[in-house]
Amino acid sequence: MQTEDSQKVIARFFEALRYLKEMKIIRGKQTFTNEFGINRWNLNTLEKDMSRDIFQVAWLSYLVQKYGVSSTWLLTGRGEILAFNKKKDGAKPGK
Repeated sequence: MQTEDSQKVIARFFEALRYLKEMKIIRGKQTFTNEFGINRWNLNTLEKDMSRDIFQVAWLSYLVQKYGVSSTWLLTGRGEILAFNKKKDGAKPGK
């Protein structure tokens, strides 16, 4: 059973996936699961019930390293969802 704080981190993980899809950085969850060898059934199950003990911390690192999601935002909810300002520094996720 995940703690309430852990469930908040997991919720932000899914929020980041939705954001990446909306920004057309990824096509959807399947893109993410295929790229990193994640069982899509587990991911969908977890999204429906965030108290399940199937979340892998490595999934957070994939968002941070590949797509530029802010680790501070993922863990605390503070700051911006992306670790960089696209307009300011021209950085692109995964570069």
